[in-house]
Amino acid sequence: MTDSLPIPLSPPLSPAQQVALVNLVRRAARAEILPRFRSLTRAEAMIKSGPHDLVTEADHAAEAMIARGLQRLFPHALVIGEEAVAADPALREKVSGAELAIIIDPVDGTWNFVHGLPLFGVIVAVTRFGRPALGLLYDPVADDWILADETTPARLTAATGCARPLATARTEALAEMQGYAHVSLMPKAQQARLAPLMPALAKISSLRCSCHEYRLLAQGAVDFVLSGQLNPWDHAAGVLICRKAGGVARMLDGRDYETGITEGLLLAAANETAWQRLAEHFAPITEDQPTR
Repeated sequence: MTDSLPIPLSPPLSPAQQVALVNLVRRAARAEILPRFRSLTRAEAMIKSGPHDLVTEADHAAEAMIARGLQRLFPHALVIGEEAVAADPALREKVSGAELAIIIDPVDGTWNFVHGLPLFGVIVAVTRFGRPALGLLYDPVADDWILADETTPARLTAATGCARPLATARTEALAEMQGYAHVSLMPKAQQARLAPLMPALAKISSLRCSCHEYRLLAQGAVDFVLSGQLNPWDHAAGVLICRKAGGVARMLDGRDYETGITEGLLLAAANETAWQRLAEHFAPITEDQPTR
């Protein structure tokens, strides 16, 4: 009796379907996002969970256009977006049980968008039973995108069609590491535990935009992204792209990330050594915190 061979992975979307996905996102950006950039007044931005969590007509219109297009392309997939989940939170729970789910963040970095900063993006993730299988990080301003799936490395493609592979940084010394941490989104107790840990690192900041934070991690510009708010539309694509650029992304307690996890800290790092050193360094943040 011989050992059974592993079943080879197949991409969740064919190359032609990936092109259709990218083109759909680009059309939505041209039609619904960019015409509203720097044309909205602050009063037109609506508050969601708090004064710094905003939503605009660009979010709603872009999500609706992308969702319609995806449902036509993939009629058997579960298609959900950030704004749809805001209206019906039960939708999020369906992702972990879906054989194929497509998750949309129509305007990631809405605060930046509202305030005229050209630092926002569109995120699309494809998951299989909650596990990231494809990620797209699109920059509407530059009209370029990073894409990866389970079978292909992360690559950055320009509007001209020119593509290049990406590689994360090789930094291993803690004192040389710089990255992003969503400090303001952490509970106050965690913020207090993180504060004394920050001087040991070269730099911690935030772009208010997971799309661009993960893009810079995949391009080797920074060494980590640490997140405590685990919305799948923010992280599922970035986790996959980080891994396919040579990095490591796991929950701080060592669990593999999947969309059903709602509590804990997600650490994406440039390489395994960096992840281990950062995980040990950040461990005090989660003292006495239950995980789910």
